[in-house]
Amino acid sequence: MIQPAAVMKRLAHQSRVATFWHLASRQLKEIQFFWVIGISMRTFAQSLTSVCGIALLATSLLKAADLPDPDGKPADMTKPVKVFLIMGQSNTLEMGKVQGLDKEDTLESAVKQKNLYPFLVDEAGKWTIRQDVRNVSVMQKGDSMNVYRNDWLTISGNKIGIEIGIGHQLGNTISEPVMLLKSSIGNRGLGWDLLPPGSERYLAEIVDKNKKTTTKVVAGYKEKPDMWDADPAKGVATEPPVWLDKNGKPINWYAGKQYDDDTSNAKKILADLAKYYPEATKFEVAGIFWWQGEKDAGSAAHAGRYEKNLVQLIKQLRKDFDSPNAKFVMGTIGEVTKGSTGTSGQILDAMFAVDGDSGKYPEFKGSVATVYTNPMSNGGSGNGHYSGNAKTYMDVGLAMGEAMNKLLQAK
Repeated sequence: MIQPAAVMKRLAHQSRVATFWHLASRQLKEIQFFWVIGISMRTFAQSLTSVCGIALLATSLLKAADLPDPDGKPADMTKPVKVFLIMGQSNTLEMGKVQGLDKEDTLESAVKQKNLYPFLVDEAGKWTIRQDVRNVSVMQKGDSMNVYRNDWLTISGNKIGIEIGIGHQLGNTISEPVMLLKSSIGNRGLGWDLLPPGSERYLAEIVDKNKKTTTKVVAGYKEKPDMWDADPAKGVATEPPVWLDKNGKPINWYAGKQYDDDTSNAKKILADLAKYYPEATKFEVAGIFWWQGEKDAGSAAHAGRYEKNLVQLIKQLRKDFDSPNAKFVMGTIGEVTKGSTGTSGQILDAMFAVDGDSGKYPEFKGSVATVYTNPMSNGGSGNGHYSGNAKTYMDVGLAMGEAMNKLLQAK
């Protein structure tokens, strides 16, 4: 007997197909028009990027519609837990709005009004629960670790993050128990707070608001402050000044402090594995997700160094978690388009350069992937948390999870 809920899901799926290809067709007509009237190749390229992005997004979301409903069964606990770290800055946290059937940008509206992401609800309309994917989130608060999520993957509370899409993708593909272990906090830059061990100081030409150029030494790992004036005679060997707050007290922050906190906290969770994944005794860090870049875009020095820092980050995380083969998937800043200039464009280019398929870093072939998130961004900016649009966080998570699956399955 065919259930009404199943019929509704099928009809919703067909509706999404028609909608997305209507958008793609409209963009193709615009491209043909540009070509006929002779508008610049740059305009043509931008339109072509747009239609390709829509096509890719349509394909991704149609695949998401085909994801099976969770079966509610626990994983085989005789197997080691596959751990996937989620790191970066605030957009890795829970920023997508859940509640509000009458609001365009909420998860409730997307699922229960637009019939998107049908795997998130059961036939009774309740949020599904994955008993094979553990969702753990920690954050450094002062001098201690705060655990703010330790449960099975489901929708609870007022916000969601990329872990929902990631978890469903991985849970459907991996036979072992899966743990998503998020260790991150907002407003952190790779070039300063998250700077990995092994990163050395360097010189940078800094232009201030009065257009004056000064040569600065930019801090290496464990150094402070973030940068200081270079002595022309000493160059990069110029020693930093004592860093004091307005009351004359030493400031305890340093380059890489957040990296140390986040990795230390993740290790604390793994050291007490059964508390966070019941019955688990063994684990392997199989992959790392990274969504970050907004903070570095605010500094010309850090943006210009992003590629080098990203390479060091991947190598150091694999070393710190004794996982030399861990796959690495990163997401780009959502509002930044291909061909962008400025500091945001530099960060986008750095991410594409580090992708294993670029060929620039042969050692990353088949183990590092970059997800271009612009086609999935439903407005807003990374610094504004994409206006809290739940679809952005769902679609980015699904795409990053799919990219991780491809890396894991590649021979």
